[in-house]
Amino acid sequence: REKKKNIFSGVMNMMGVGFILNTNVGFGLVGREIGLNVCRRRGDGFGKMRMMGGVDGEKVSVLGKNAMSDQSGMRELLDMTGAISRRATRAVRVGDVWIGGGNPVVVQSMINEDTLNIDGAVEAIRKLHEVGCEMVRLTCVSMAHAHAVGFIKQKLRETYQDVPLVADVHHNGMRIALEVAKHVDKVRINPGLYVFEKPQPGRTEYSPEEFKSAKQELKEKLQPLIVSLRDQGKAMRIGVNHGSLAERMMFTYGDTPEGMVESALECVEVCNELDFHNLVISMKASKVPVMLAAYRLLAKRLDERGWDIPLHLGVTEAGDGEYGRIKSTLGIGTLLSEGLGDTIRVSLTEDPIKEIPVCYGILQGLGLRRTMVEYVACPSCGRTLFNLEEVLDKVRKATKHMPSLSIAVMGCIVNGPGEMADADYGYVGKTPGFISLYRGREEIRMVPEADGVQELVALLKEDGVWMDPPTEELTPEPSKAPASVAA
Repeated sequence: REKKKNIFSGVMNMMGVGFILNTNVGFGLVGREIGLNVCRRRGDGFGKMRMMGGVDGEKVSVLGKNAMSDQSGMRELLDMTGAISRRATRAVRVGDVWIGGGNPVVVQSMINEDTLNIDGAVEAIRKLHEVGCEMVRLTCVSMAHAHAVGFIKQKLRETYQDVPLVADVHHNGMRIALEVAKHVDKVRINPGLYVFEKPQPGRTEYSPEEFKSAKQELKEKLQPLIVSLRDQGKAMRIGVNHGSLAERMMFTYGDTPEGMVESALECVEVCNELDFHNLVISMKASKVPVMLAAYRLLAKRLDERGWDIPLHLGVTEAGDGEYGRIKSTLGIGTLLSEGLGDTIRVSLTEDPIKEIPVCYGILQGLGLRRTMVEYVACPSCGRTLFNLEEVLDKVRKATKHMPSLSIAVMGCIVNGPGEMADADYGYVGKTPGFISLYRGREEIRMVPEADGVQELVALLKEDGVWMDPPTEELTPEPSKAPASVAA
């Protein structure tokens, strides 16, 4: 995955990044994604920074226009770029996917098919994976479900490919977890339910002795699973939910982010004692402010201890439709913008396949992954010289299969050239009936509006960046009979 010095200068030129010292460049391809991953690395001693004089002789960097075009995995960039400085985490392997360690943020989801329905589960997993889901979780509530997972994994290998699977284990799940750990790549446990503490009516407090005893029971129940995963080289997610904290945590810390964090930390301590470090942690809540507070506090506590554990982000039970997407974007996007988060899941009360575009939209909007063409378009105003919505739709249909590009469609010459400067190519209203095509800031030619999209494609071909769309996208739609005939 890693390319060394011989490609460094070319990659830096492509991105317009000439200011990163001591870096290592790697490429990753997921579906149609063209992703660039630039991570901090010491000792290589290559890469150049173009410098100019600053205040009092201080040297400052000069950045290319594309310096922010893709920030996948970038850390410690200069403040002037606006790039996201991601929290440093260890790399955790889940099947053939790596979470953390500067790798691109991983997209995952969960099937809603009954795990006992082996054929149905295989089909659901395959559909998710085909649309870009890199890791799939499935529920495991009994020993029968645990055994079924083994057949699901086998059938995926025989009929499709080996998709990274995560098993969800809850109430008193030690035996179930030990069985399913043989078949999956990662096991998710909920500390509040893994050892279920039956509430005692009338209880007003937990004594220190009772708290210690319950903690010891959790350790005893976790130990066999941790040893199994450690010896198999597999991973575990400590998945804390705000709505299912153990009773002792509720009495000790209240229904708070602190209680969520402490619940996770005591599990990490057990893992550390057993020399198991393939961990990921989540702090999910249905209320966005609670979720934000919990993850921020967790990251602070982990960093104070020197525990570079990756984080799985999500707003649980976000709901459906527009509001569910807004909640998820607010929670996940806010934390990612702060550098927190190594894998994400958008939880919608809809077909899980609909979660994946939301994930990629969040990641691309923050410059963390590139899975689609980046379109820059003005909102339109009285100066607009053509039907902006119609033209943008035509441009999108012609170019949507080339995720490495950014294309601007601007309605007039007043703000167009300046505001589209970060795009690779521009389509700008010049005068009534004519548009100008740009390569970056450079105007290439003016063409009739009727030929605009065709001429844009021609320019892409001239520059050698055009790719023919996949065969299925070239297949014309069947002609439709006139309404009078069809009737």
